[in-house]
Amino acid sequence: MSVYEVLKNNFGYDTFREGQEPLIGEILAGRDALGIMPTGAGKSLCFQVPALMFSGVTIVVSPLISLMKDQVNALTQSGIAAAFINSSLTERQIYKALTNAQNGAYKLIYVAPERLLTTEFLHFAERAEISMLTVDEAHCISQWGQDFRPSYTEIPKFIARLKKRPVVSAFTATATPRVREDIILQLELKNPRVLVSGFDRSNLFFEVKNPKDKFSALTKFLEHKKNHCGIIYCTTRATVENVCADLQHKGYHASRYHAGLTDTERHTNQDDFLYDRVQIMVATNAFGMGIDKSNVSFVVHYNMPKDLEGFYQEAGRAGRDGEPADCLLLYSRGDVATNLYLINNPRDVEYSDQQTEDALKKRNTERLREMEHFCTTSGCLRKYILEYFGETAPENCGNCVNCETKFETADITTDAQQIISCVVRMRERFGQNMVIDVLRGNKNAKIVSFRLEKLSTFGISSKTTAQLIEIINFLIFENYLQKTTEKFPILKLGTRAREALLPNAQVFMMVKSRVLPEAVHAKKSKPTKSVNTTLLSCLKELRLKIAKEQNLPAFVIFHDSSLTDMCMKLPSGIDEFLDISGVGSVKAEKYGVQFLEVIKEFLETNSSNPPETPCPEFDSAKIEISPEHLSVNMIADKINCVLLESGYDKINGLRINNWLVSKGFLSVVQHEKKTSKIPTEKGENLGITTDDRIFNGETIKINIFNQTAQKYIAENVMEIITNLSHK
Repeated sequence: MSVYEVLKNNFGYDTFREGQEPLIGEILAGRDALGIMPTGAGKSLCFQVPALMFSGVTIVVSPLISLMKDQVNALTQSGIAAAFINSSLTERQIYKALTNAQNGAYKLIYVAPERLLTTEFLHFAERAEISMLTVDEAHCISQWGQDFRPSYTEIPKFIARLKKRPVVSAFTATATPRVREDIILQLELKNPRVLVSGFDRSNLFFEVKNPKDKFSALTKFLEHKKNHCGIIYCTTRATVENVCADLQHKGYHASRYHAGLTDTERHTNQDDFLYDRVQIMVATNAFGMGIDKSNVSFVVHYNMPKDLEGFYQEAGRAGRDGEPADCLLLYSRGDVATNLYLINNPRDVEYSDQQTEDALKKRNTERLREMEHFCTTSGCLRKYILEYFGETAPENCGNCVNCETKFETADITTDAQQIISCVVRMRERFGQNMVIDVLRGNKNAKIVSFRLEKLSTFGISSKTTAQLIEIINFLIFENYLQKTTEKFPILKLGTRAREALLPNAQVFMMVKSRVLPEAVHAKKSKPTKSVNTTLLSCLKELRLKIAKEQNLPAFVIFHDSSLTDMCMKLPSGIDEFLDISGVGSVKAEKYGVQFLEVIKEFLETNSSNPPETPCPEFDSAKIEISPEHLSVNMIADKINCVLLESGYDKINGLRINNWLVSKGFLSVVQHEKKTSKIPTEKGENLGITTDDRIFNGETIKINIFNQTAQKYIAENVMEIITNLSHK
């Protein structure tokens, strides 16, 4: 079976995403691999597809119980034998799972890193045929990463115990070049294929705000998110408790998650979120790794995270379905101090020696500075993120708040000279707050004790504290000043300080003039698919009913994107249902009849609606004609891209097929209880042929269209829309 057959039959997709196919090819050829792919880019398929094609079992090392459970549930729903081994199971359950594994019952086994070197797991692994070992969330093995876990360092020891070294593959969503090198070193990957797919998530809109009242800013943001699902990240447990309680008081269906809760409450709250029983999860960064919830439409950081790696990984949990999603960061001055404290007083972190501790704390402080610069930059936010991860990016992405904000060039020469002069007169011995107090003339006890009120720069500035912070951050970013990485950071002169003090010096900074009207970003981001909301609601109700019966999250049955695709294509039979994105043969067999029945009932109820009035500016020449042979649903997708731009409603493959029948290119044939449409001689002459598809172990035929046939349909779209009343 080819990789494409595995992809379609087991996972329901016709094509691979960027980076997946070459990585899978290298793994199948027996080469180690490291995949750096953003959240939602399809990392799991890169090891799940090879796992199904290898003769033995694949061990997947995964850090969180929730991640394993969701992955195994999703695989089982797709007809793939998989299991997990972690602390949520009893010893009896673990014994049973390992016995089944020993007998070849599973193709994938997810295991917590702490379990690898246990006696019972080693007993199994040393005798099993292990084709591949996959390390998910591989950045956890690097002390230079944002989520180091000492248990990951046991992985090479486990590999060394195996009778034969398997292919080793590793995957992560966020890793700087230094972390990538460390992953390869620590995992002892041999000549690995390293693939870094684009970090850009074009459907995410990034926004940073510095509000006086964060909660007011949050509730204003949520006013536009009625019936949408999202995550709110807070730095501390106390903030989680307060924000969650305040949201509940205002009537929001919110829950909470942090390490201070009992295991039972954490699991209950997480399930409430996954099963759509609550709309909003308020959490610390302990929540979310591996959560494959497709309908998260926003992520809010109520506090500034301590590094860009963590921010981008958490923000990336929004928009996994490819739909436009919002990522809002509420930044305040106090966030920096809180994060500095957490860096210097970490919980549950063990360092091998003092030198390593000092080096890592210094590196973490540097990363915090990068995060602070991100919050205060006037440049494109997406560009800042991509360049941080080593990618080039255009100056303007058109889909972040800074690219939608009007900036003006401000001459801050005098302010810069005052600040730098003040740092000089304070002999580079004090932090930012003290410098600002001197500049603003705040005669507090600390100022008096150091006799700083005697300085010529005391009270010299008329700027507000917020304005001075903004200018100081700019001066640091542009190397006029520097901030030390000590526990209590000090402002010092930067490499360009002297340049700013020259007689003819000029220093300019971009400052916000105004933000373009709200919701502009919705027009610039990827357009939301236009579907019938009534039908979509009916399909969601059916999905929820099935999910409750099976005690599974709804997205494990079908992602929202699959339901949206059903609304667009309106399949009438199993062969067309198999063309829905995310529908493989197992899911089609399990659920096809039920979903097709809902679609059929909807069409019958709405069949009396008059046809749409065509728009005169439609240009059929814009429809893409593919050199490949396409199914009717793929042709409909290409037509719909142009129809939407021209103001039309979408059409579906069924509508095109009915038109082809009316024109004599297809004929309706009855096979026992099944009706199908096959090409006539006239249709074959046009370029319509058939192709085989595997479904439920049987071969079925679908119609495919060459370039000539595609062009003929494209040229007659107006007739298809106008002459048929069938929706």
